[in-house]
This record gives sequence, C-alpha cells and structure tokens, in this order.
Amino acid sequence: MLGNQGQAAKQTSLLNPISAAATANATSAWTDVRDAEGDLVFTNHVGALTGSIVWTIEHASDGSGTGAVAITPNEGAYAAVTANQVQKRTVPAGAVLGWVRVIGTIVTGPVLVEANVMYHPKYTT
Repeated sequence: MLGNQGQAAKQTSLLNPISAAATANATSAWTDVRDAEGDLVFTNHVGALTGSIVWTIEHASDGSGTGAVAITPNEGAYAAVTANQVQKRTVPAGAVLGWVRVIGTIVTGPVLVEANVMYHPKYTT
C-alpha cells in the first residue's frame, strides 16, 4: 500500500489471539470481503509453539463455505512455521468468490496464533 492507502485500509480480525491445540482451534470463521478491491493482505502471527503450523487461505461463495476451495497467494503457499514469526500473503480481491477464511493446520500443539486480513474497500458515492 502506498501513500495514504494504510489510512483507507479496512482491517478485520480473522482469528483472535488463541492458544490453539488443534487445527479446529486455528480455523477462522468465514469473512465477507465482497467490498474489497486491489489485494487482500493476510497477516498470520505465530507465537510460542511446540510443533509446527501451516496456513492455508480458502475462499467460498457465501458465509457458510459453499464451494470452498484453497487459493494460492501471490507469494506462493505458506511454509511450515516452527518458530515465532509473522507471515504475510496477498491475494487479488477479484480472484476470490466473496468470503475468505484461514486454516492453520497444526502438527503437535499448542500454538499461539492470530490472523488478520486488510484491504482497501471499494469507493462508493
């Protein structure tokens, strides 16, 4: 994002900070991003962990996950996380069906996690 794009960005928490023991705990709800334009910017924060976690971004045509399918970010698939870090991935807003979620596949938990999506909302008059 350049210039004042950060000020115009809308940020949504996908997964509030949690100590996730299993993949089900590191799976966010479906989030409506139909008002997005440009790129969706996903940030995934991983704190203390015992094993590892691999993130996946999915998109669907409604808030209940109809037609859910994984989407490959512009930067490529997430690498497995085995140490504290923040990962960022982008997806073109026009490439998603309208709703997104993240899934953190956990191998040996618990893992401290949090995930967000940020984007520029479409301009309306």
